[in-house]
Amino acid sequence: MTYPPSLSFRSRSRALGLAFAVVLAALAALLPITAQAQTVRAEVGKPLQAASELLRAGKAKEALAKVREAEAVGGLTAHERQTIDGMKAAAAQRAGDHATAIQALEALAGRASGAQLGSYAEQIASAYAQLRNNAKASEWVQKAVAAGNNGPTVRQLQQYLQSASGDYNAIARDAAAAVAAAESAGRRPDEGDLLRLADAQQRLGQTAGYVNTLEKLLLNHPKKDYWSAYLGRLPRKSGFSPRYELDVMRLRLATGTLAKTEEYMEMAQLALQAELPFEAKRIVEQGYKAGLLGTGAEASRHQRLRDLADKQVAEAAANMARQAAEAVAEKNSDNLVKVGYAMVSAGEVDKGLALIQQGVAKGGLKRPDEARLRLGMAQLQSGKARAQAVQTLRGVKGADGAAEIARLWTIVPAQ
Repeated sequence: MTYPPSLSFRSRSRALGLAFAVVLAALAALLPITAQAQTVRAEVGKPLQAASELLRAGKAKEALAKVREAEAVGGLTAHERQTIDGMKAAAAQRAGDHATAIQALEALAGRASGAQLGSYAEQIASAYAQLRNNAKASEWVQKAVAAGNNGPTVRQLQQYLQSASGDYNAIARDAAAAVAAAESAGRRPDEGDLLRLADAQQRLGQTAGYVNTLEKLLLNHPKKDYWSAYLGRLPRKSGFSPRYELDVMRLRLATGTLAKTEEYMEMAQLALQAELPFEAKRIVEQGYKAGLLGTGAEASRHQRLRDLADKQVAEAAANMARQAAEAVAEKNSDNLVKVGYAMVSAGEVDKGLALIQQGVAKGGLKRPDEARLRLGMAQLQSGKARAQAVQTLRGVKGADGAAEIARLWTIVPAQ
């Protein structure tokens, strides 16, 4: 799975960008030096005021030079030193001089405690990260957390530093804890936490966990990229039955992730094998409409498949009423479900749904969860009882793939 442009880069950019904004906001109060003229001598305040004005004009390097003029004045008081360091940090950050910013911020942090120390520690960690000194950045992140600053910017920076160090076990542990905490509180897990967890699991070779996290991404933040990644993995999930290959392709078609000529051909052939010619015909026609079938060197093969689907549709239409009557007369639960779903596929949704309901109600089914899956899918297609369909689908159990397919249909956008 790919996280454009990359998960670590995105986390780094957001974390460092937000931390930079925090620096400027925290130091903004120090810029109007004239307001503090009674506590700052004129020979110190004048160059600092000029630095403030230069910063507002976007001239950070010139502002930093003015700060150095103030710093050169002898006999600085504690308040003057504090004001100079604050202005130096702001000007150095704007000028991209992270080493100087760190020097000033560390001086400020040495005189701070509590929440103020936590804020300075966050800013210092961000500056060290800009210099790619991840060891020092991590040290100051820990100081920020110890001072009570565990805000989103600190967490993002911490996650970036873990990724940069290659400590994917730590990333997986922290992201999993965040996801579990959200779920326990009845909240939707954060997309970023799920992405970090999936990325770490994939890098660690934790295939089962990775697929499980992909499903959580889909259930909480359904997007085309996640559909493609999850459905591509689902057939390889341990215990997944080949009986549900057509179901996977149905989901891909419904989510716009079925995009190749051979995929349309394979899906249509699977539908024919399942004795669902009406569905096969719809798939073929969609392939033709999309320009994926009927062109190129294989056009004649596509046409043969189309002709076969048409032939079987005609045969099924001629025999459908008889097969339905026989299923009712025999009262065979499995046959009721099979014939009922074929009728739903043919467009006889209400009649087919009634047969499936009879089969499920009768019991004695060879695969009861698969039957409930077909019932839920038929209810979705009826367009009259989506809430009931979702309830049916959520009740599907089993470890052969039926439960996963059912859950996914509950979040597929209405067609």
